[in-house]
Amino acid sequence: MGRGRVELKRIENKINRQVTFAKRRNGLLKKAYELSVLCDAEVALIIFSNRGKLFEFCSTSNMLKTLERYQKCSYGAEEVNKPAKELESSYREYLKVKAKFETLQRTQRNLLGEDLGPLNTKELEQLERHLESSLKQVRSTKLLLGRADRILPYSSAITIGCEFTTQYMLDQLGDLQNKLDEISARNNLRPPWEGDDQQSMSYGHQHAQSQGLFQHLECNPTLQIGPDKYCNTCRPASSWVHSRVDALKFVFLAAHKGTPTIYVIA
Repeated sequence: MGRGRVELKRIENKINRQVTFAKRRNGLLKKAYELSVLCDAEVALIIFSNRGKLFEFCSTSNMLKTLERYQKCSYGAEEVNKPAKELESSYREYLKVKAKFETLQRTQRNLLGEDLGPLNTKELEQLERHLESSLKQVRSTKLLLGRADRILPYSSAITIGCEFTTQYMLDQLGDLQNKLDEISARNNLRPPWEGDDQQSMSYGHQHAQSQGLFQHLECNPTLQIGPDKYCNTCRPASSWVHSRVDALKFVFLAAHKGTPTIYVIA
């Protein structure tokens, strides 16, 4: 009487499932052993039960060696194929770079007027516009450099002149400040009843000398330093020195700001 065909599905009865597992496990281990002996094959069998219990068989003395051999055979093929893929990718990248290099070389020859035969009318017009644009940029850069070369000597001279004027103004400002200190000290030492006469006399003497104190070197008399020649009211000498100190400070600030105006003391 032959065996009945077993339906392949999970056995619901726990006892029957355990009995079937034990029988088939033993049969599988027996078949693995027979295969290794009859065919001189290297066989390794690993079984885990539903409770996590381990059952194993290995035709060699070391299961780890068999597993290492399996790992090399399984993943070694991928490592062998990996360099081939990298080489293929590098070759494609090389072809792209080569094509770009050839395009740049062809464009350079066209800009130099070489190999224009294969170009059509539209490409020639585009090349002409490109050359005209490049020529305009070259001329503009050349013009700017020429202007800079012409302006550079003048800028150096202006810088030196400003430095000289600044130092000169500082010296004059120091002299006037000393005069102001002397007059202030003299006024503090005089008696009160001599104030008006002495101030009038001092200012009259200073007014005679003030006409040539500042002389403008340019033709534009926009800035007047010193007492107004049309003013009939006399001021004390300290007031005169104060006015010249303020005027000299103004000229000093104008020189610092780059105003091209120079005043000298006569």
